[in-house]
Amino acid sequence: MKTRMIDPKQMAVKDLHQFILGAVAPRPIAFASTMDKNGVPNLAPYSFFNAFSSNPPVLVFSSNRKVKDNQTKDTLHNIRETGEVVINAVNFSMMRQMALASVEYPANIDEFIKAGLTPMAADLVKPFRVAESPAQMECTVKEVIALGDQGGAGHLIICDVVRIHIHEAVIDEQNRIDPHLMDLVGRMGRAYYVRASGPAVHTVFQPVDQLAMGFDQLPESVRRSPVLTGNELAEIAALTEWPSASALELLSIEPTIAEMLLQEEGYDHLHQLARKAIIAGSVDRAAGILILADPLYHQ
Repeated sequence: MKTRMIDPKQMAVKDLHQFILGAVAPRPIAFASTMDKNGVPNLAPYSFFNAFSSNPPVLVFSSNRKVKDNQTKDTLHNIRETGEVVINAVNFSMMRQMALASVEYPANIDEFIKAGLTPMAADLVKPFRVAESPAQMECTVKEVIALGDQGGAGHLIICDVVRIHIHEAVIDEQNRIDPHLMDLVGRMGRAYYVRASGPAVHTVFQPVDQLAMGFDQLPESVRRSPVLTGNELAEIAALTEWPSASALELLSIEPTIAEMLLQEEGYDHLHQLARKAIIAGSVDRAAGILILADPLYHQ
């Protein structure tokens, strides 16, 4: 596949910025609530953000220098003055309000009012929580690391989480956050956002404490399947072993499979049948069908 080579040192920062945002996406959004030393609140979204530790609980986000004029943002100023921030999660129902809060209002303007959001008192820090947010994390700032002094340079703001507030409505019967109820949004490049719920959410069960076979243990006839995608092949490669001889024998006498084993196009047909089994969640059955198809590949 043809690729475009980009040398970061030879590209304008504004263009490089968009390529990075488009490639590293979607990104979670830190809706950062701060307060200056005089008690003036500020609310601003940042998508250079993630969780980096759970023991101790640590969140990190970056407040970048503006590319156009190299100025730093009110969030950074406030954090340097007070050392406190509340990081609020952004869900779909407040996405547009979050975007409104990104407008570069003067420092004395309250974005809670401009965005129509409700400030709530935090327990342990001075900045307000966003009542509409499904998860609000009170933080003290551990360290601010400047990554450069030119426009576009970031400041890594390392935050210790001292208290978390989560809406009961998003917690399921297993005492875990349900992504469909949480309904988060993520930032992509330019004006693109993604909604992390509904059909966009996929489950991938991959036990990390069991040695999977891996692609290198798949026969050539499976790796070169004319039907299966890389993701579907990975479902087979994630198994710890192939089906037993007795399981293969039972499969081979199923009328549909027995007939395909005798057909000239049997190899392709069996791979199509295996694909249907993978989609249905019967990965062991699919693996058995693929093994039965192997001799046909070499004919």
